[in-house]
Amino acid sequence: MPAAVALVAGFVLRRNFHLIALGAVFLFAALNAAAGVYILNHFSDSRWSPEGMALLSAPSLSETPLVGEFLVPLDSAMEGVVGGVNDFRAFQQALPVTFEFLAASGWALLVSVPLVVFAAFVSFARTRRRKAEFTKYSATVDSLKDELEQIKRQLSAGYPTHSARFSDGEDHRLTPRG
Repeated sequence: MPAAVALVAGFVLRRNFHLIALGAVFLFAALNAAAGVYILNHFSDSRWSPEGMALLSAPSLSETPLVGEFLVPLDSAMEGVVGGVNDFRAFQQALPVTFEFLAASGWALLVSVPLVVFAAFVSFARTRRRKAEFTKYSATVDSLKDELEQIKRQLSAGYPTHSARFSDGEDHRLTPRG
């Protein structure tokens, strides 16, 4: 769901769509990897086991007639073994679900490789275009500075300036008439 929100934001903000798409793929990969790690940390959860899988239980040897009181330590050892077997079975049942999430994360990372190359290409092209625009604007500013310096020199030397024609059709002088 967050990856879909990121893609919708990419359609709204089209200028950086390539970066938003790349972020959505990385987010999808990270969420799937996190889900896989979550399952491995909570493998005993009943969501990962098939329906009807019953837990194993150790028989109680302490209820045996005559020797039952001597078998109480063996009961706790058997409970530990059976608990370990149940944990192993739960882990075994959770492993395929974990692999599905990790495989989806891996596929997302595989898809991200061409997206990274595309995003780098687009960013490089934009940077080059901006640098060319900046160079053009710098050249314009430099030429305007030169023109301003020439006008200042002409004004300080007392040379007449050219009249400027504005959109109202009248001639306007750039210096006062005298």
